Amino acid sequence: MAVDVLLGLQWGDEGKGKIVDVLTTNYDIIARFQGGPNAGHTLEFDGIKHVLHTIPSGIFHKGAINIIGNGVVIDPIIFENEIKAINNLDVEMSELLISKKAHLILPTHKLLDAASEKAKGKNKIGSTLKGIGPTYMDKTGRNGLRVGDISAANFKERYEKLKQKHIQILNFYDFEYDLKELELKWFESLNTLKEFEHIESEHYLHNAIKTGKNILAEGAQGTLLDIDFGSYPFVTSSNTIAAGACTGLGIAPNKMKDVFGIFKAYCTRVGSGPFPTELFDEVGEHLGKVGNEFGATTGRPRRCGWIDLPALKYAININGVTKLMMMKGDVLSGIDKIKVCTHYNFNGEKIDYLPFEANDGLTPIFEELEGWQEDLMSLDNLADAPKEFHDYISYLERELETPITIVSVGPDRKQTFFR
Repeated sequence: MAVDVLLGLQWGDEGKGKIVDVLTTNYDIIARFQGGPNAGHTLEFDGIKHVLHTIPSGIFHKGAINIIGNGVVIDPIIFENEIKAINNLDVEMSELLISKKAHLILPTHKLLDAASEKAKGKNKIGSTLKGIGPTYMDKTGRNGLRVGDISAANFKERYEKLKQKHIQILNFYDFEYDLKELELKWFESLNTLKEFEHIESEHYLHNAIKTGKNILAEGAQGTLLDIDFGSYPFVTSSNTIAAGACTGLGIAPNKMKDVFGIFKAYCTRVGSGPFPTELFDEVGEHLGKVGNEFGATTGRPRRCGWIDLPALKYAININGVTKLMMMKGDVLSGIDKIKVCTHYNFNGEKIDYLPFEANDGLTPIFEELEGWQEDLMSLDNLADAPKEFHDYISYLERELETPITIVSVGPDRKQTFFR
């Protein structure tokens, strides 16, 4: 069987976790392929909200196999806290397997993240300070420690060597820190990591494909945060696009089938970086308040703005998206006129693509659509939604030239409609 990929098309926080949760019944395996605990995938069912940072979003479905792939970086402390949170809810957790090739986030990685961000001052990127960037730097620098290394006889020796390298850098930054307690918790949390089976995930997935298993590759963050194709340098440290599923799981491109692209009915962004359609008025406040736009990982308020079609088309093309899924349509209720960015004015020229430098010389050009007043969260059937909402969906489908197959109008599983 082929592998489907699900990923975000904006700056993250699109609602990927919820859709993975909804779709898991169609799949045998859910495999997370990149990023780390800088992700915050929020699921809500039976009146309870669950936030996952490392664990795939199919974890609450009995019979599903969840895999943390080689492209993921793991903080053992955060991982342990996730497991405890699930156990405290007294819900059944499905099978979880971890790639031996997934890299470990050390306590000093988080300190390096904080020191680097502090040194940037007003030019800071807006890091989640989870140690993601420094861990990927050690990975590409061939210094990193992986899950498969935990059982090695010289693991502690290798840890100390890498730690001393980090301490030298921290001293250069003249950064004050207390490592003792962090280290103690980190080594204790490795015991929880050891409770789960560590696998050669690429071989496991190859065999699953051969035997006809249905696999969904789950991405984190969003396309516009991709290390190569995002709004650099205000990006994450991994490839968030569909190609990242190949390198993050060891799956060949010709095994890919559908690419599901998730987007909000408007736009949000956490942290620094360009945001052409950002709103600083009462509409922006409305989106933030009604949409509860606070980062699931950091708690930081998200910047809000109108939907950006040039950026969305860019993301669709890069990922080869075959099906779109629109989230948070309910948040636009009560707005009289809804604006859609169709082009940019870039240094006096009208363009319909995302340029290399999305700087102050880039301003959005909008088209205005009729809004609706009805509350969509109480819908039992999508057909009962107001005409203006259906018009909005149809307009986006025409402009993006890709079918919108799922529409979400609330956080709960039941507030999800297939088209």
